[in-house]
Amino acid sequence: MTDNNEDYQQAYLRERSARMQAEQLVEDKSRVLYALNQELVKKVADLEHQQQLFIQAEKMATLGTLSAGIAHEINNPLAYAMSNIECLQGTRLVLDKLLKLNHEFIAGELTETELKTALIQIQTPQSFSQIREDVQELIADSSEGLRRINTIVRNLLNFARPSNNEKQLADMSDSVKNALKLLKNQLSSCKVSTDIRPLPLTWCNLASINQVMVNLLINAKQACDMASHDKGHIHVSVGFVDEKISITVSDTGCGMSEEVKMQIFNPFFTTKPVGTGTGMGMSMVYTMVTDHQGTIEVKSTEDEGTQVNCLFPVISN
Repeated sequence: MTDNNEDYQQAYLRERSARMQAEQLVEDKSRVLYALNQELVKKVADLEHQQQLFIQAEKMATLGTLSAGIAHEINNPLAYAMSNIECLQGTRLVLDKLLKLNHEFIAGELTETELKTALIQIQTPQSFSQIREDVQELIADSSEGLRRINTIVRNLLNFARPSNNEKQLADMSDSVKNALKLLKNQLSSCKVSTDIRPLPLTWCNLASINQVMVNLLINAKQACDMASHDKGHIHVSVGFVDEKISITVSDTGCGMSEEVKMQIFNPFFTTKPVGTGTGMGMSMVYTMVTDHQGTIEVKSTEDEGTQVNCLFPVISN
């Protein structure tokens, strides 16, 4: 009986020792896994930060491409607003004379006959009614020009502002329209047509979709400029197809070979001359589309054109 107790005691101690070793091993492994997980979380955060830096750098490079066209688009309304203000300065001199005559007449320094004679002299070069119409037209034209400048600058700031990755329930077609407005002057060398149909609301980052569109439109414009025909055609279509949001940019530009098409989403790959492209445009497009759980389909034929179709699922929550 004593031998049995000793055997039981020894078995119990062995089992207890093995259990404690196993628990210690699990605890050690858990500490290692926790440390590795924390390091992984840090590296993911660093990668997301670097990705945002790349996206912002691509935005700045795109702004460099847009700068000449935007400057021209701002200069036109600015020029006639400034010209109108110069004309209004001349009109102000007439107004000053009228105010002075009014003051002198009220003060009794002028008789009614003298006032009438002075008014006739002022009105001789241009009738008061004509001055009134000119002032109204000059102010209206200047206001419209300044509103155009304000819109251009606001669109530019919205594009250049760093995105915060926050998504909201919105209409993706708003980003398409904003990109077309921003590039209106830049795309003037091409015929641009659109087919924008109603879309369901979906959770998206409008700033990201805006940049996707700007990059695709600039690529289409540059492809058309490189084509052999005189004027290229860019067509933008937006719709809801097979339960997905479809945004397509087609052009009649120079197209791509199969070798180029296979590499367009590779970071730093570019067919443009040195110094004219970062090689990150389409890579960023791919990143931003996939971030919205979307896919990209590219069809292209050399000397015929390219079609890029971005498909997004509708995310309601």
